[in-house]
Amino acid sequence: MVQPLSVVIVHRNQPERLVDTVDAFRAQDLPVAITIVDNGSTVVPPVEAADVAVVLTGGNLGFGPGANIGYRKFLADPDAGEWVVLAPHDALPEPTCLSHMLRVLADQPRAGLACADVGDGTTPVVDPYFGGILVPASVDAGWEKVGHPHGTLMLARRACLDEIGIFDERYFAYCEEADLALRARDAGWESGLVRGAMVKNAYVGSTAAVIDYLQLRNTLLMVREHSGRYHVFIRFCIALLDLATGAVLPARRGPYWNVRARLRALADFLRGRYGPPPPDLLAQR
Repeated sequence: MVQPLSVVIVHRNQPERLVDTVDAFRAQDLPVAITIVDNGSTVVPPVEAADVAVVLTGGNLGFGPGANIGYRKFLADPDAGEWVVLAPHDALPEPTCLSHMLRVLADQPRAGLACADVGDGTTPVVDPYFGGILVPASVDAGWEKVGHPHGTLMLARRACLDEIGIFDERYFAYCEEADLALRARDAGWESGLVRGAMVKNAYVGSTAAVIDYLQLRNTLLMVREHSGRYHVFIRFCIALLDLATGAVLPARRGPYWNVRARLRALADFLRGRYGPPPPDLLAQR
């Protein structure tokens, strides 16, 4: 018998997409054991089965804290295997995605984290001032070292998580994968992307205000934690400059531009407020 590969799916209020994602993982050419961590959804579809367990958190803990519930379950079971898969409720891996990744990872003994290929031709890296950014890919097939894995579909090695720990829950969502990868790097582990192991994920579930807030606040936190006070001071000044130029030059605005969210992110970073976004931002676009 081939041991099922552990899969953690974090879900909130997208029952149709969750069903499609469960079906996509069940269609893999290797067996899987799925744990769905439900972050306080209004409706949870009846997906629990012999190969699918559902854990109800009772509220929206965020992607990172929700994923940690699945990670802790995996780490507590020494028979659950060497690797654990993590994905959101709308990831759609092609049928050979996971087996392709495992074949490539078999030749990467220091790989601690790895992600699938979303097909955009870019590579995630970590800049000491800007945090996680994308640059053009340098590898067409196989293993490509990256600064951090993306969260569309990522694998984590048990030994790596045992050594460095799991997600920092201050991030709630966004940047937690980059923070984990930097901690892995400092411990001597590598992160990579497996070209050709394809996954699709075109849906953005959060409002623009929430995304803008979390990306800026969490980038500042990550830069301070891993690059130091000088770098985060420069990044903070750049954020202020972006606000000023974006106000008069719409072409300079990012895809999730929201002035109130950015001001709140800067203020909350200074006061050390992390975790969930402010409730009043959830209703904004």
